[in-house]
Amino acid sequence: MAKEVVIEVKEGARARFHNNVDYCVGTGRMGLALTREYQEQLKLVQQEIGFRHIRGHGLFCDDMAIYQEYEEDGVRKAEYNFTYLDRVMDGYLEAGLRPFLELGFMPEKLARGTQTIFYWKGNTTPPRDYKEWQRLVQAALRHLMERYGETEVVQWPVEVWNEPNLPGFWEHADMEEYFRLFQYTFEAVKQVDGRFRVGGPAVCGGSDEKWIRAFLEFCRKHKIEVDFVTRHHYTIELPKQEGHYDYSQLMDPEAGFANLRTSRDIIDSFPEYRGLPIHITECNTSYTPKGVIHDTNLNAAFMAHQLSRLGDVNESYSYWTFGDVFEELGVPFTPFHGGFGLVAEGCIPKPTFWTFAFYKKLQDGGGECVYKDDNIVILKRDGGYQGVAWNAAVKGGGEKKIRLSLPACGEEYAVLTRTVDEEVCNPLKIWHDLGEPGHIREDMRKLLREAARPFCATQRVCAAEGRIWLELCVRKNGVVFFSADASRLVPDRGYDYERIVSETAP
Repeated sequence: MAKEVVIEVKEGARARFHNNVDYCVGTGRMGLALTREYQEQLKLVQQEIGFRHIRGHGLFCDDMAIYQEYEEDGVRKAEYNFTYLDRVMDGYLEAGLRPFLELGFMPEKLARGTQTIFYWKGNTTPPRDYKEWQRLVQAALRHLMERYGETEVVQWPVEVWNEPNLPGFWEHADMEEYFRLFQYTFEAVKQVDGRFRVGGPAVCGGSDEKWIRAFLEFCRKHKIEVDFVTRHHYTIELPKQEGHYDYSQLMDPEAGFANLRTSRDIIDSFPEYRGLPIHITECNTSYTPKGVIHDTNLNAAFMAHQLSRLGDVNESYSYWTFGDVFEELGVPFTPFHGGFGLVAEGCIPKPTFWTFAFYKKLQDGGGECVYKDDNIVILKRDGGYQGVAWNAAVKGGGEKKIRLSLPACGEEYAVLTRTVDEEVCNPLKIWHDLGEPGHIREDMRKLLREAARPFCATQRVCAAEGRIWLELCVRKNGVVFFSADASRLVPDRGYDYERIVSETAP
């Protein structure tokens, strides 16, 4: 039996809701932007959602070919090749995206050590020469400013490295060495143009409290006027590996929100940094690119809850990643392999894709939040309402029926719902029922794309006694976008819809 919830919104009600869903999205390493499938997935994401920034690893990795060395008269000299950088950045800007520049990893010829990470061997050691590192950073920024204009490029946030609190991403997770890297990089960027915003330390959970506090203590000691703080946010317990896949349990979301609150409190405990923006430059459920939860409707519903609250103490939160063209642990074997992306191979939107599209609709539609709880957010706008409801069945559970009572601002309303759940928008199930093919034919791809669209429904509702009533059916692991806009019928002369659809019509 479906659980029924009744929500009555009072006239003049207000609720806290900071929706910055489109600020940034993550990507695999920069070099992948040179591939066709990557560009097709990015185009789809921008058409349906439309993010404003994009952040990824590998800006200075060897596949981007920026840092080069040669010998002249027995002296080793550096030179820079920006051919691939220009192609990548041209593509981003054409797609309406500004880079959120993550400065890393280390070019092999400039690296102090040989430690690498991932299938594509990103070097994660400090530079052998910090002055040469500074020259590389400055040369890249100056080139970008010359190509795209100073006014444009200084609007691109700059983040120093990625997850230095993990020994895989930064040799020995050496905190003092990272702080040294940050200081040299900060100074290099600001020397190019003081308008650049520079931040860090881009840490993941586990030791985030220790690192953020120590980072700000270092900045205070050295009088570094850092512009923002970055961290990551994932929401699973330690996964279990089976073959090519990782299985994991979702953590209590309240524990994650409390952890984010702690970061805010640490920053605000420093008078000179109080109120400094926090950018979550990576967020998702699972932190592994073979986390099977990513392809599910549960992921979509869980992220709907996350998006309703991630703006409470953070300036932005960037989903990791927009698409499944991603090779950290190697080239995937199947189109549904638990990849981070909102889009699967073949430009097939996953359910979570629509969670982001729905929140973007809230943002674009405008209005003020009049109600928010752990299953719904409602905004009032001129002439009506819009909102998102979800039902993340983490520990079982079934269908929920939500009855909304809202103050009316008109006599009749056009009501629209877009539903994503395991019954009406579940490409993973279709792929499974087709036999879980490792390589999908074109006819299968078309079917999967067709099955990956929300179910749309409409109705007309009349106000009564100054209120309108809406009923939402949110099935297990479902996400529903809804809108109700004041609307009057304007039929053409002689047109009678009820007569047309009536069984007794002549």
